[in-house]
Amino acid sequence: MSRWHPFVTVATVVERAGRFLIVEEDRGGPETLFNQPAGHLEPGERIRDAALRELREETAWQVGITDYLGMYVYRSPDGLTFHSHGFFGMALAHLGSELDPAIFAVHWLTLEELEALEREGRLRSPLVMRRIRDALASRFYPMDVIHER
Repeated sequence: MSRWHPFVTVATVVERAGRFLIVEEDRGGPETLFNQPAGHLEPGERIRDAALRELREETAWQVGITDYLGMYVYRSPDGLTFHSHGFFGMALAHLGSELDPAIFAVHWLTLEELEALEREGRLRSPLVMRRIRDALASRFYPMDVIHER
């Protein structure tokens, strides 16, 4: 009998002056893909800390996380299940540090630019636009809905 478990991930929507902080990832395919700063939870790591770490590693931005967008369940075309914790935050300072090697570039994109990428099939998953649309609709939860010890 095989064990099944979802992958726990984090992603953060960061908006500044009508533009969203987006990473362009080299996924080994013919084209790069676009995503929020996101990644997997590491062993022993708290969920919010994972989001802050991914932001630093993938964008070199220090971000103040202000709200929780909720947990998004995504089943990928290859049958994997992800429990993705979505956050919302504001950019505080650019750190100037080196980016994760999988990140091709960091962009501040408008909603219209992201919708064009969505039509082209260049977003990492449907969750990218879902999280942005939830943030734009102010579908926020207080951070204390996450209970970690």
